[in-house]
Amino acid sequence: MTRTVFVNGEYLPEDEAKVSIFDRAFLMADGVYEVTSVLDGKLIDFDGHAKRLERSLNELDIRKPAVFDDLLEIHRELVRVNGIEDGLVYLQITRGAPGDRDFVFPDPETTEPTVVLFTQNKPGLADSPAAKAGMKIISIEDVRWGRRDIKTVQLLYPSMGKMMAKKAGADDAWMVQDGYVTEGTSNNAYIIKGNTIITRALSNDILHGITRAAVLRFAKEAQMQVEERNFTIDEAKEADEAFITSASAFVMPVIEIDGVSLGDGTPGARTARLREIYLDESRKAAI
Repeated sequence: MTRTVFVNGEYLPEDEAKVSIFDRAFLMADGVYEVTSVLDGKLIDFDGHAKRLERSLNELDIRKPAVFDDLLEIHRELVRVNGIEDGLVYLQITRGAPGDRDFVFPDPETTEPTVVLFTQNKPGLADSPAAKAGMKIISIEDVRWGRRDIKTVQLLYPSMGKMMAKKAGADDAWMVQDGYVTEGTSNNAYIIKGNTIITRALSNDILHGITRAAVLRFAKEAQMQVEERNFTIDEAKEADEAFITSASAFVMPVIEIDGVSLGDGTPGARTARLREIYLDESRKAAI
C-alpha cells in the first residue's frame, strides 16, 4: 500500500511527492520537525508538540506556514487515510526554497515555508519488547551546536551516536558535556535513586521534551520526588534505575551504562510504573 503524504497543501501518493533541490533544509539543515505518536488511532500530546513547533519556528525566524492552524486536521486526515492505529506522524517545516543557494536568507515574510507530513505504521508501539528487556547505553562526547532546545533537522551527530552504540553492542548513547550527561541521541535521560528522579534541568543544552514534561508531572502526582540537576555517568552507574523518554519510546528502562549493569540488570519497578501511568493517562487525553 502506498502511503498518502502531505506536501505544501496537497495530499499525494508518496511516490509523487517532491521538494525543491534548493530547499534550505536540504542545503543548510534549515528546518524544524516534530514527531507525534498515535495510539489507538488518536494523537498523543498534540498540543504540546504544536506549541514547541511554534517556539522552534520563532527561534529560527521561520514564518509560520499558512496551514499552521490546520495541522491538527492534517494529522488526523493522514492517520485516517493511511489506516494508522499505532504509529507516528512526522512533521517538518523548513524555510523553503527562496532562490539559489546562499548563506543569507531573505526576509521571512517574503518566503513561503515548505511543509511536509507523513505517517509511519508501528503496530504494537506501546508494547515494545525493549520496555520489558531494557536498553543498554554507552556514553559519548556531546559535540552538537549550542541550541539543542530548538528541534531542528540537524540530526547527523545523533545518528552517528546511535551507530556508535550499535557498533558497541548497545541500543543507544547518552551524550556528555563538561563531565555531565546532557541527553540521549533522541531522548531525555533520567536516573532514579530511592524515590527520587534526577534529570538535567531545562536550558539551551537539551530539548524541552513534551514527554519529559508529562512524565515529571505524573511522577510528582505519584508522590515521587524530582530533582532537576546535572548528573555524571559515574553517578548514573550507581543509580537504582535509569530510563529515557521520547514521543516514540514513551518511558523506556535503561539496564546498562558503559557495560555496568544497574541493580540486578533488569528494568526497575518505578520505571515500569511510570511507563504504565504515562500510557494510561496519555490514552485518556489523546485526540
